[in-house]
Amino acid sequence: MICIVDYGMGNLRSVAKALEKVGGEVLVSARPEDLLAARKVVLPGVGAFGDASQEIRRRNLFEPLRETIQKKKPLLGVCLGMQLLFNESEESPGVEGLGIFSGRVRRFQNQAVKIPHMGWNQVTLKKPGAAAFRSVPEQSFFYFVHSYYPLPEDPALIVGTAEYGGEVFPAFIGNENVWASQFHPEKSQEAGLQILRNFVAL
Repeated sequence: MICIVDYGMGNLRSVAKALEKVGGEVLVSARPEDLLAARKVVLPGVGAFGDASQEIRRRNLFEPLRETIQKKKPLLGVCLGMQLLFNESEESPGVEGLGIFSGRVRRFQNQAVKIPHMGWNQVTLKKPGAAAFRSVPEQSFFYFVHSYYPLPEDPALIVGTAEYGGEVFPAFIGNENVWASQFHPEKSQEAGLQILRNFVAL
């Protein structure tokens, strides 16, 4: 069973429907015990870093999320869910993220372009053999909606990058059990569905 973490922020139903479409057995839940019992976890999110981090703590989901990752269960972070895996964000100074990965989340620097970055962009793979992108064509387009992006201290985490307004930023990061995308795979047609299919197959 895949638990989609409900902390009151994010388009949970669209993520759930996409996972079900590719064969996932899905439960949307805000209960810590459901998160801990799941075989895989998805951390979605749309909104502000600070509000999300505080709500995760208020619902007693912070430690279960960390425990899930420490036990090497597969976890997929999506958009804000990716950013929450890091220590902090320029969006919400003084608010701690989950701290799974060392690094910070920064705002796009080029004020001459429209922010948020919204629309379809190509992702360039830095690790072409990555399991997340199995059967995904090179230079595929994915759908983005964001004003911030994470900068991991360890560049080896970066699986794929995209470019907007002259800034190249991490579009997908991952290690052996944690995957995270700045784009929305559930809104990215077949390429996005293939990434979800790969996650379900883990």
